[in-house]
Amino acid sequence: MSTTPPVLAAELAQAWADIQRYHSELPDLAAPESLIGESSSACGAELSFERLLHEAVHGIAAARGVRDTSRAGRYHNRRFLAIAEELGLDHPEEPHPSSGFSLVTLNAEARRRYRPTIERLQRALKAHTVATAADTKRSFRGPAARHGSSGGGVRVKAVCDCGRNVRVVPSVLAQAPIVCGGCGKPFRIPEGAEVVAVAG
Repeated sequence: MSTTPPVLAAELAQAWADIQRYHSELPDLAAPESLIGESSSACGAELSFERLLHEAVHGIAAARGVRDTSRAGRYHNRRFLAIAEELGLDHPEEPHPSSGFSLVTLNAEARRRYRPTIERLQRALKAHTVATAADTKRSFRGPAARHGSSGGGVRVKAVCDCGRNVRVVPSVLAQAPIVCGGCGKPFRIPEGAEVVAVAG
């Protein structure tokens, strides 16, 4: 099995499609590779099928026009919990003080329903972990390696030729250029850019 991020992204997209078979209102996953290396203390740090199902709850909430979080996306409210239960996720009775009902877990029925999907995704994640662990410090991995991990909401300032700037996760900028609407030039991360951690 290839362990390149595009292959893992394809496995994530397939797992998302498997969720859509049971929940047709779930929108398509625009950029599955954006989940690779990303983490959020509110949504779960570890990439897994459970985390993907959690993200699907947010997708369905968006499709329905439901505001499922507050406090800059950290606090998951009872509307989030109601949709989570529809998708086969359980939560302890009491909400977490800072993240609400974000700490959801797969129930037994969902675990049975998605068993082949879970197993396939676990294999891809394991292969990806092995491949990235074998990477040495001498390997060039692009701006994300120079400016810190994209996990945990790490952002850097990217600039364009006309002087405008945006805060961006380096791995997102590495996927494809982000073009300035003012000058039409791509944003880039200058050497020595300031790294800012943004709560997720």
